[in-house]
This record gives sequence, C-alpha cells and structure tokens, in this order.
Amino acid sequence: MTSTRARDEITGAARVVVKVGSSSLTTAEGGIDPDRVRALVDALAACRARGTEVVLVSSGAIAAGLAPLGLARRPGDLATQQAAASVGQGLLVHRYTEELSRHGLTAGQVLLTLDDVTRRNHYRNAYRTFARLLEMGVLPIVNENDTVATTEIRFGDNDRLAALVAHLVHADALVLLSDVDGLYDGDPARPGATLLAEVRSEADLDAVQTGAAGSAGLGTGGMQTKVEAARIATGAGIPVVLTSAELAAAALAGDPVGTLFGATGRRRPTRLLWLAHATEAKGVLHLDAGAVRALTERRASLLPAGITGVSGSFVGGDPVDMVDPAGVPVARGLVNYDSDELPGLLGRSTHELARELGASYEREVVHRDDLVVLSR
Repeated sequence: MTSTRARDEITGAARVVVKVGSSSLTTAEGGIDPDRVRALVDALAACRARGTEVVLVSSGAIAAGLAPLGLARRPGDLATQQAAASVGQGLLVHRYTEELSRHGLTAGQVLLTLDDVTRRNHYRNAYRTFARLLEMGVLPIVNENDTVATTEIRFGDNDRLAALVAHLVHADALVLLSDVDGLYDGDPARPGATLLAEVRSEADLDAVQTGAAGSAGLGTGGMQTKVEAARIATGAGIPVVLTSAELAAAALAGDPVGTLFGATGRRRPTRLLWLAHATEAKGVLHLDAGAVRALTERRASLLPAGITGVSGSFVGGDPVDMVDPAGVPVARGLVNYDSDELPGLLGRSTHELARELGASYEREVVHRDDLVVLSR
C-alpha cells in the first residue's frame, strides 16, 4: 500500500473516529484550553462539511474538573479522580457543544464501560445507539465512564478505547491526536530522531523498539499506548494516522502529516475484538492438550471434559483465560458457570452431566461464539 493510496483512504472515509488526549486540550496550568478545543472542533466541522461522519473520543474530563474543585494538579487517588471526572465531564461536553453549535452541529455524549461491548446483550445496543446518533447528524463524543470505573484511571486508556470504538462503529479510519507530531525512531527531543512517515508491518516497528529503547519513541509520554491502539485498529482493517492535535485539520484533509499505519488485517466480530483487547480475566481454566487443539485448530467450544483445573473467582458471564498444560494463555472467553460450580464438572462429558444433574448442565463451559483465540 503506497502512502498516497492510504491517504486517499483517510480522506475518502465515510466514517472516521478521532481521538484527542488531555495533554492536547489543556493549558500549562492543567485546565481546559478553550482555544485548543475551538481549533479541534473547527477541524472536525471541516471534515463533516466534506461529508464524513465523525465520532470523537475525548479525554479531558478530569482536567476540566480540577479548577471547579479547587485542585491545583491531577489527583493521585482514584476516588478524587472520579470526583473530578464527574464534575469535569459535563463541563467538557458543554464546551464541545458550544463550539460545535457555531457550525450548526449537535453533540451527543456517550459514556462506555467494558460491559457495554463485551456482553452480548449490551454491545448490540451500543452499536445501535451510535448508528442512530450518526443517522440523525449528531457528532458523538465518547469517553470511558470514569466515574464508575473499578480500576485505576490510567493515562492512555482512551487510545485503546478509540481503536475499539472505531471497530464498533464500523469506521473507515482512525486519527489519533497527541502532543507529538508522529512516531519517531528515537526521542523526538534529541537530534537525529527521524519521523516514521509510514508503518506497514510489525517489521517497521522493530527498529523503533530496539533502536529507541527507553526513549520517547515508544517508551514514554503515552506513545506505547498509541502504537498498541494502532495495532488493534490496523489488525482489524482500519488505517490509522498518528499526529499532533495542531495538525488535526491537515490529517483529516489527507495531507502527508504524522505517521500512517496501514491496515494489516481484516475486520473481526466486534465483541470478540473487545474481548481480546479490553477485558481482564477474572479466572483461569487449565486445559489438556486435546482441548487446546479443539479451541485453536477447530475453533470449537470448550467443554468440561477438556478442563483439568480452575483458578480464580468468577461468575457466569465473566471473562476467563484458557491456558495450555504449560500455563500459556491460548484463548479468552465468557464463561457460562460460576467458579465454585466447575470443579465438580471437570473431565466429564456433557451427556453424563445432563443425565446426572439435569439438562441445564448439557452446555458448553465457554461457547465458541463467546471465545477469541489469542496470538501465541
């Protein structure tokens, strides 16, 4: 894929997801910079005027909540982060709403949790919501629902969120906006570092990882999460442009700015992509060699007969990892049993269990539709 062709794909996208980080929206003091928000919205509006549907994944809720709460800097504890996010999210969306209204555009807030897209009855509704918003001409503004997060809010999580949202909404392109104008083979603050104009494969990243170990090329400043997000999106067939927020308009107009990551794979079922990249396993199922082959080679469901052990505490519907006899994860899926139910079922056929315990036990431990094989 040539750079010209790929940039044509960006500009020709019918639907694009744009992600912007807190550092690209805030002042030196840490509050939201209205001029930066205005410039970003102008770029998004110009893209919309060309006929492209836009979904914005925006950080900045915590930063927007600092001043109203009298906080001088980003808090370190989760509870105060969540309080700041609660106050700031409304202020951030209000700012976007005001700026979009100058262009005759309507903003819609979408706050997502992992359950919204990993559980079967939730992810379909999430897609329908996005589809209807876009059909009505709304520009959705997406963020993780930080106020109810159960794990620490970490810088860079929205990069991964943006890649998964791009797949969820069937976007044709993803633009990741940072405070750096692209991916470099070394620390961009040091002389001699070179901007990578295009990344076509993992081999193109090898020099960055080995030649710039510990540098800002991949190791600091959130660049690692952006590269991982690009891997997720391009592996699912979505090209990615990584550049600075100041160059957003140029990137969306197809100018050769930043780093282009060409698509390397094909689209996958949306929920399984989220299952692989956006969940943490609640437990582990230990498999025998036959079960490993059934999952990885035949893409079969996991039955009790192939499980040799269970660890962790989980309930039906939770994500679990499935590991081979050496303890290497081979798959992740949504389990149909609680952890305290499984030990008595291991190594037994579903027919035997149904005869002894009832028809409800003639079911898979993990159904193949709720399972994704992991790269080994």
